[in-house]
Amino acid sequence: METTLLYGKDGLVLNLPDTAFIVEPKHLPGLANDDEAIKKALNNPIGTSPIRKMVKESDTVAIVISDITRPTPNHKLVPLLIQELSHVPLENFVIINGTGTHRDQTREEFVQMLGEWVVDNIRIINNQCHDKEKLVNVGRSKFGCDVYLNKDYVEADFRIVTGFIEPHFFAGFSGGPKGIMPGIAGIETIMTFHNARMIGNARSTWGNMENNPVQEMTREINQMCKPNFMLNVTLNKEKEITSVFAGELYEAHDQGCAFVKEHAMIRCEERFDVVITSNSGYPLDQNLYQAVKGMSAAHKIVKKGGTIVVASECSDGLPSHGNYSKIFELADSPQALLDLIEDPNFKMFDQWQVQKQAVTQVWADIHVYSKLTDEQVLGAMLKPTHHIEQTVEELKKVYGENMSIAVLPLGPLTIPYVEEK
Repeated sequence: METTLLYGKDGLVLNLPDTAFIVEPKHLPGLANDDEAIKKALNNPIGTSPIRKMVKESDTVAIVISDITRPTPNHKLVPLLIQELSHVPLENFVIINGTGTHRDQTREEFVQMLGEWVVDNIRIINNQCHDKEKLVNVGRSKFGCDVYLNKDYVEADFRIVTGFIEPHFFAGFSGGPKGIMPGIAGIETIMTFHNARMIGNARSTWGNMENNPVQEMTREINQMCKPNFMLNVTLNKEKEITSVFAGELYEAHDQGCAFVKEHAMIRCEERFDVVITSNSGYPLDQNLYQAVKGMSAAHKIVKKGGTIVVASECSDGLPSHGNYSKIFELADSPQALLDLIEDPNFKMFDQWQVQKQAVTQVWADIHVYSKLTDEQVLGAMLKPTHHIEQTVEELKKVYGENMSIAVLPLGPLTIPYVEEK
């Protein structure tokens, strides 16, 4: 059988045994008219007044966007927000790129993300999580840390968070309050948000919002300096907008999460020997750090001692910034990494991604198809593959001719699950 994984910008076609089981969300067509749907949502929001009526001409307005590792259609959302608030002078706007601990975006990348008119006419900044002069302490979290958020955001008269809602491997779902926390938070706050206890909690997982400490913390921190308005969308595999959720932060986000869960949760009867997954293609598969999400999605349905094959282009490398690749140098096995990270005295940003990867590696072998060198893949304690079909054939020697195979063509845009007995 032939199937296509989301991979880079062009996809990856595979020929696999006819017995392979395809696991993907129910397909939703893109909206017939994105602009009209967004305008309608802004004027008929969930749980609050139309945005135009909420903002005064004299207000300063902060618009928080997700960074280049997310496929949020900022080039559509931001111009329509500015158009809807046309009574506000352009110099009163600031766009804050929610990088969290990720790298800054360049001007060229902002043009790609937002369009040239926005870049030429609106002030745009990258969040600087390490620079306390650009942060403000807004309180203390019950999870045990001071809360620092971006100063431009805190001091704005009106605050808007944008984003897109998808399944998330430890927050349950992305979007909504995650745009603020960790998007525009300080490093101290981010480190607590991603500490080993939070990430290792059994309820910090795909599609779960109930008693999920990660989601609880992001909502708690948003309440300390709440966005006045949320504008989020959902997307299909072509990255087309399928629905728009706008209005009061928590109510609108809850409705969006319920919508995604209805279409993305896919029940499987049993676990599989081999699970082949993507990382949802560009921009989500720009580096190996992000590819951990695809691995984690496959973990949900692969057998103990099974094999995961993840296809992630990694056009941005491991990446070169951050500590992801450096942490692998501190131990000699996935279990040793877990032991290191779970030590309360160990604190290193990006440890959360290594923790999620190591948990999956302890459960199953992981092969990576990418543009990385074999040395880079091996350095992350993973196995490189240059031909997925060939790897599948070789795995028959391990699991037998009748080995079971599942395929997640959309990667972590799907939440597969097995009801364990």
